[in-house]
Amino acid sequence: MLDKIAGIEQRYKELNDLLVEVGSDYQKATELSIERAEIEPIVMIAQEYRSKIRRLEEARELENHEDEDLRQLAQNEIAELEPDVNNLEYQLKSMLIPSDRRDNRNVIVEIRAGTGGDEAALFAADLFRMYTRYAERQNWSSEVLSTNEIGIGGYKEIVFMIKGRGAYSKLKYESGVHRVQRIPVTESSGRIHTSTATVAVLAEVDDVEINIPESDIHIDVYKSAGAGGQNVQKNSTAIRITHLPTGMVVQCQDERSQLQNKLRAMSILRARIYEIEAEKQRQEVDADRRSQVGSAERAEKIRTYNYPQSRVTDHRINLSSYNLPMVMEGDIEMFIDELSTNDEAERLAAIGL
Repeated sequence: MLDKIAGIEQRYKELNDLLVEVGSDYQKATELSIERAEIEPIVMIAQEYRSKIRRLEEARELENHEDEDLRQLAQNEIAELEPDVNNLEYQLKSMLIPSDRRDNRNVIVEIRAGTGGDEAALFAADLFRMYTRYAERQNWSSEVLSTNEIGIGGYKEIVFMIKGRGAYSKLKYESGVHRVQRIPVTESSGRIHTSTATVAVLAEVDDVEINIPESDIHIDVYKSAGAGGQNVQKNSTAIRITHLPTGMVVQCQDERSQLQNKLRAMSILRARIYEIEAEKQRQEVDADRRSQVGSAERAEKIRTYNYPQSRVTDHRINLSSYNLPMVMEGDIEMFIDELSTNDEAERLAAIGL
């Protein structure tokens, strides 16, 4: 770790020297200042860490001194410094983990009913509510992009955006298969059923990052339809975009203008294609480390919501909450925090820290 930090400190010194020499080249000065600002927190903490390591070593040398007063002072200082050193070391290790540049972005969340028929669609609606409630707790906003409803208040599919700084860093661990165990409202005999819904969390992608040529897409225009199939507009405003190279299909019909639906559909398509490319890179770079949290593979059953026991269990980290009503109201921070901590530990191990 100290070797990595030494390299960063050397670069920090070089940047300070370059900023003195840059003269009137304001663009270059801006670039150098941005790079320096990015690594400065590591340098500052590293300086404090080294200072406290030196003081700790000096105190340990006096720990067995023949003078009782010196021994006591040394022991007191050791007791004070050891927690500080450990904390600073953890901070430095965390700062050395390569960051995901998507972490601060907005997210597009896709929830689809899985096995379980109407009950699965109702569960998809419950998950949608859970995530929008969580967004409210974070002072983020949410916006529905596309829906495919059933008549009893559920969704075969719902796609929505959550806007807020750090949204992807928090919600990226939610991708996967979510399972519910409960007595369906449509079940007269009172038997517990198991149903599933899949969640995909995609970082919003700019146009410049994913350029999709017009020749790669086919666009169909049709009339928007509401739940049950009734037409809610006379004009053809709904959009279906087919990405020809992958066969991927995106549909949007919730907006009243054809242009707005097209813009939304293209936003979803870009995010999906970016995720496919990012996953390819992760597999190439990280072929030997298949972390449950890091990969968030959608085939995994990541979480179970057991209504009879009021229990929610995340299977990746073996963590349970016994307050299911609060979880369904968006209180999922305990799961997100633990998943983030676990992911950080995995990545530290991967880079040998």
